[in-house]
This record gives sequence, structure tokens and C-alpha cells, in this order.
Amino acid sequence: MEIFIICVVAFIAAILTFFSGFGLGTILTPVFMIFFPVNIAIGLTGVVHFFNNVFKLILVGKKADKNVVLRFGIPAIIAAALGSWLLSNISDIAPLFTYSLFNRTFEVFPVKFILAVLLIIFACLDLIPYFSKLEFGKEKLPLGGLLSGFFGGLTGVQGALRSAFLIKAGLSKESFIATTVVVSTFVDVTRLSVYTTRFDKAELTDNMTLVICATLSAIVGAYIGNKLLKKVTLHFVKITVAILLILLSIGLGSGLL
Repeated sequence: MEIFIICVVAFIAAILTFFSGFGLGTILTPVFMIFFPVNIAIGLTGVVHFFNNVFKLILVGKKADKNVVLRFGIPAIIAAALGSWLLSNISDIAPLFTYSLFNRTFEVFPVKFILAVLLIIFACLDLIPYFSKLEFGKEKLPLGGLLSGFFGGLTGVQGALRSAFLIKAGLSKESFIATTVVVSTFVDVTRLSVYTTRFDKAELTDNMTLVICATLSAIVGAYIGNKLLKKVTLHFVKITVAILLILLSIGLGSGLL
């Protein structure tokens, strides 16, 4: 059942990334966390995210702006390594706190709590018009790389921050998409390299069928989204996705999921 659910989410999420304001990892990571331990969920999501990025890289990679990739990407790679290392060292930390509700005991773990807070913040940024237009100048590109790379390595969530910093980099629409794909791929390679040194590789091989199916679902979704929806702006869909992410984040942050 988890394969079916995750594949459906990967497919829909890949389509929604073209107009929802959220990346594939932002939507898929919390769903993986429902079925797997935090570190494994982030690692498996990273693998799916990486192969989906490779597919996009083949399609649009040549249009990336090399100068922006260097100014933004190098800090992102360094910070992603730090964030990934931190994840591998805090994933086994004892719960922040526990509580009882309806005769059940719930545990709230650090990484789930951090991810929940970040998802709620990013969802609120997309819901509030003022923050949804938040942009940063070119001089802030290295800072943007550091922030998005760090949180990408720590939680798998990086798309919203990356877009906020790159949107004012003076790129054409095609170059913006290509540049984000290239940077995102660099971050994926970095964090997966760190994850594999600390995580049990059996967790990946044992779930290879799931990874393959989710990856193919995301690629098909990305292809359909690129063909049919990249010119569509559906405000109600953005709001719906943001609200669902907030509800899912409350479940993760409270230990209910």
C-alpha cells in the first residue's frame, strides 16, 4: 500500500511543482516520513529527487546560467554537506518531548519538528501575498546558496528558499528553471554522498522497488507538468497545497504521524 500511496504522491507532486510554489522534495518528504524513520525518509526522497532532477537536467540543463550556478551553487554544496552531516548525527537523538492523548503516547523527534516548522513557514509564505512576492537581490546569492543548501541537506526542503533568491538574478524563464535544476542536482549529489556514509545501505536496497516506482512516477508527472501545466496559474491549487502541507506538518511536528 505504501508503494501505491508514495507513487501517487510523487506523480501529483511532480505536476504541482510547476505551479504550486513547492518543490518535489517539499511535498514528498513528509509523506515518506509517515512510512519510514526520519533519516531513511529523507534519504529515499533524496534518491527520487535526484533522478527526477537528472531527467530535468537532460531536458533543460544547457540553458543554466554558469555565473549564477557558481555564485549560488558552490555555497549551496558546502552548506548541504554540513546540513547532511548534522542530520546523520541528530536522527538518533531522543525525542524532544513526549505526551499522552486519548490513552496513547506520542513522541516528537527533533528532525520531524524542524521539518514541520519549516514546512509551515514556507506554506504561510505562499498563502500570504506579501511574503509570496519576497525576493532578494543578486548580492544575496551566496547567502541564498548557504541557506537553501543547508536546509536541503538537513530536511530535504530547499525549493522555496532557492526560488526566493534566484528570482531576482536577472534570468530568463528558461534560464531560471535550468539554473535551479542544476543547483538542485548539485545539492542532491552532495547530500546523498553524505547520507550513504552514515545510513544503513540495506534500507535503500530493501526499498529499491519503491524508489524506482516513485522515481518513474515523478518523471512521468514532470513530463506531463512540463507539457500541459507550466503556463497555468491556479491560485486555488497553490492555496490547497499550502493548507495540506500545514496540516501534514502539524501531524509531523506533534508526533501524530
